[in-house]
Amino acid sequence: MTDDQRTLALGAAARAKTRPSSQNGNHDTAEQLARIWQEILGIDSVSPDQNYFDLGGDSSLAVQMFAQIEKTFNIKLPLATLYDAPTIEELAKILHGETAASGWSPLVAIQVAGSRPPFFCMHGAGGTVLMYRDLSRRLGEDQPFYGLQAQGLDGGSSPLTTVEQMAALYVEEIRRVQSHGPYFLGGYCLGGTVAFEVAQQLRAGGETVALLALFDTMNWHKIPLTIWSKSSHATQRLYFHAASFFSVDSDGKARFLKEKLGVLRSRIPVWQGMLLSRFSNGSSRAVSDSLVLGKVWQANDRASWNYIPKPYPGVITDIRPARQYRVFSKPDLKWDRLAQGGQQSIVLPVNPAMMLVEPFVEHLAVALRRSIDAAMSRSDANSSREALVKSV
Repeated sequence: MTDDQRTLALGAAARAKTRPSSQNGNHDTAEQLARIWQEILGIDSVSPDQNYFDLGGDSSLAVQMFAQIEKTFNIKLPLATLYDAPTIEELAKILHGETAASGWSPLVAIQVAGSRPPFFCMHGAGGTVLMYRDLSRRLGEDQPFYGLQAQGLDGGSSPLTTVEQMAALYVEEIRRVQSHGPYFLGGYCLGGTVAFEVAQQLRAGGETVALLALFDTMNWHKIPLTIWSKSSHATQRLYFHAASFFSVDSDGKARFLKEKLGVLRSRIPVWQGMLLSRFSNGSSRAVSDSLVLGKVWQANDRASWNYIPKPYPGVITDIRPARQYRVFSKPDLKWDRLAQGGQQSIVLPVNPAMMLVEPFVEHLAVALRRSIDAAMSRSDANSSREALVKSV
């Protein structure tokens, strides 16, 4: 682990702007947090050392929980705090802790420990990186994993409006952890598009990209946005969800339903935000949080449709589902013509929109780890050849 990584690990916990206000009196912080968790998660009791995610928490519930924490303690924390403090005990320490001006950063240390090269994974359209938790966990404890989340989620800055702007910001953040290549990059959906541009900018700066892995990512600006394409996509989406549900055993069905309900809940605040951006003055905290999510999603969607990728002078690893939406199956929507170094296609036995969802995420984790292993071997071989040439 580099000195920069150690620094990030020590400083990864979100910094509160102020200490809990005096209006809380002598109330114990942990007890107040327990009451918030019980209400948000719909459980009767919770112990200080129980993990938020293990209790059924997800990104949508986290939005509600952190809004309540801000209301109670007068402290605004980013959603990614849950990676550093997933228990009441750890979260209480942060609320009583340091007072840096801001704890928000585009870079989220999801898994810091490990001897392998870090993998940097870009956010999807929603802007958050909580969806990568299961993937990171299944990659193993020896695989460092960092997420890049969208600017604007803190509510204090405007969302970036182009993929190029996002990539430029994330390159700076990535180089704080790893100053030089070879780099290992990836992302799901829009995240793959952003990773593509990050790789372009790193290579333009003279750096080496060992792996560029795109998870179910399209060349979005070539996809037609018509009433027919949207209705076809919606119809097939229902079909693929049903097919995925019936393809697993009873335990898998339970995990699948839990995951998809979580995804649905995560979309509700976004939909609310999109509506509220038209009809609300945004005065309440709940409204404000939904507006933030809605604006970030809308900005990311527009950026993805407007981005025109240029030929990439390297290898692209395209990880895709076994089946695809009709509207996404047309020629030239993938990356083979842009990958000047060649394209490696990996087809997973999953339906669209399922590769990050339990129990199917295991397929992605296995494929990604193998891809990282292969890229590490190629990188080591190239380094050996370069060292040999220099010695001659």
